[in-house]
Amino acid sequence: QHLRRLALNDERLVASVLAAGPAFSPESLLGRKTEALVRVGALLAVGASTASLRWTVEVAQSAGATDEEVLGVLIAIGPAVGLARVVAQAPRLALAMGYEIDDEG
Repeated sequence: QHLRRLALNDERLVASVLAAGPAFSPESLLGRKTEALVRVGALLAVGASTASLRWTVEVAQSAGATDEEVLGVLIAIGPAVGLARVVAQAPRLALAMGYEIDDEG
């Protein structure tokens, strides 16, 4: 039903989705951890700032996501977004996860 309403551009549902409001909760469909990991992937795909990534990574980790799962998101989006985006986003994701990346190793 939600998919049909989205496809028909139901303004109330679309507004609810964009606001993550009570009428439509991705968490209820995916679970808190999966929803947070999907958001990490979306932010990586659009080239989000480190600050945005940090907050979303923290949400994912508080929902039980491991560092390996967060890294897995970056690897999983690679075929869709391309090598250049993955390489550009890797240092931002590392910083968001609390790691420092140096040029040597």
